[in-house]
Amino acid sequence: MRQPESGRASSSETFHQDYERRMDLLVRRLPSRIQAVVHRLRRPSARWIRVPVGIILVPAGFLAILPVFGLWMTPLGLMLLAEDIPPVRRWVARVLAWIERRHPRWMGLHETRPDQP
Repeated sequence: MRQPESGRASSSETFHQDYERRMDLLVRRLPSRIQAVVHRLRRPSARWIRVPVGIILVPAGFLAILPVFGLWMTPLGLMLLAEDIPPVRRWVARVLAWIERRHPRWMGLHETRPDQP
């Protein structure tokens, strides 16, 4: 990607880089088998399967009272849909930024306290 004359990345490039970094941090927290599936689903060529799977996972997560379903399905579905739907991507990016600030352990990061350097 081309950078502006000042040598700094544009805000859209920074947004994309931050989003990808945070998604990679979360994917690394998954078991290795699930990581492989998520990596395959995030490829651009997998759009034809990613969108329907995302659409199915979002409401399925609300059926968590049933044995096969779980609340984990809704965020995973939203993250899959975020790959292809810009408004969902912006919302997921804000949630990921909030998680990184408030709960860095969830992303595999070490917590830093404000009183520590």
